[in-house]
Amino acid sequence: MSSIPPPPGSYGTPEPPPYGAPPPGAPLAPGTVPNHLAWSIVATVLSLCLCCIIGTIPGIVAIVFAAKVNTLLGQGDLAGAQRASSTAKTWCWVTTGLCIVGLLWTIYSFTLGGGMAQYQMMMDQIQSGV
Repeated sequence: MSSIPPPPGSYGTPEPPPYGAPPPGAPLAPGTVPNHLAWSIVATVLSLCLCCIIGTIPGIVAIVFAAKVNTLLGQGDLAGAQRASSTAKTWCWVTTGLCIVGLLWTIYSFTLGGGMAQYQMMMDQIQSGV
């Protein structure tokens, strides 16, 4: 009989992970995958401030997916964390685009749409007590 050991991974023995890689299922450090949480919160708040209520919905979706990233990393699911990060980034871009549309609409309504004249008329009514 020979005394040569069987190659790794044969006979049902699991092969060890490569050097420097965490074992499967081990929690990964947060920050290895960007979560885009700050971006999603800022874009959502700006969409509310710019009277773009429609932009709030994708902003909330972006916040939900951004919050999932660190949870999935803590569970050791790197692929799931990367998918959640990518989805959060997509929804952040959608929300940012709607914020830009809301900003342009606000600028238009105050300059060319007569919004400033209506604002001045409301302020005059408030000051006169009518």
